[in-house]
Amino acid sequence: MHPKAQFRFLSLLLIAALSLPVLTSGAALAEATQSQPRKGLFAFLMPAADRQARPDRHVNADEQARAELKAAVQVAVENRPRGRLWCVPFARAVTGVDLRGNAKTWWHQAKGRYERGNEPEIGAVMTFSGSRSMPRGHVAVVSKVLSDREVLIDQANWERNRITLDTLVVDVSAKGDWSQVRVANGNGSLGRVNPVYGFIYN
Repeated sequence: MHPKAQFRFLSLLLIAALSLPVLTSGAALAEATQSQPRKGLFAFLMPAADRQARPDRHVNADEQARAELKAAVQVAVENRPRGRLWCVPFARAVTGVDLRGNAKTWWHQAKGRYERGNEPEIGAVMTFSGSRSMPRGHVAVVSKVLSDREVLIDQANWERNRITLDTLVVDVSAKGDWSQVRVANGNGSLGRVNPVYGFIYN
């Protein structure tokens, strides 16, 4: 082989040898890159973002229940009877709990017909027992649960012949079982302590 040709041949071999590791490393890098999902510039923020975006099923269910309740309340308000307004027909119309008679009898009437308990839920009927200040008792509908010991209620005739919405009720019982509550007055202050049987669920 001519010396110049031999020199060119050896030079090409040397260049190929030097380039081979670079090509191999580039191919390996490309393969590794393709095997992993691409992430954005702020990928380190994704876990927190995912947690914030993840829907809270409990909250969504409460929002849906409240929306349905408020729709029923609106119908009851639009179709309120003429004359005297009472708590029992209002609670029955809004919740579908088909009980009759004085409010203080609802708790015992509901036994075996509806579930009862001491945990407030949206749409549950809060059943007040009879007392000196409320001989016939009272029924109201839970419209929102604020905390373990605070709820809002929709009701009729707590203020004479009126429907009052989202009234604050606070559990003041020693055991936290909602057996004694105080209901907010029109001026925002809490009224007397009232005895409560519990909640009727439909």
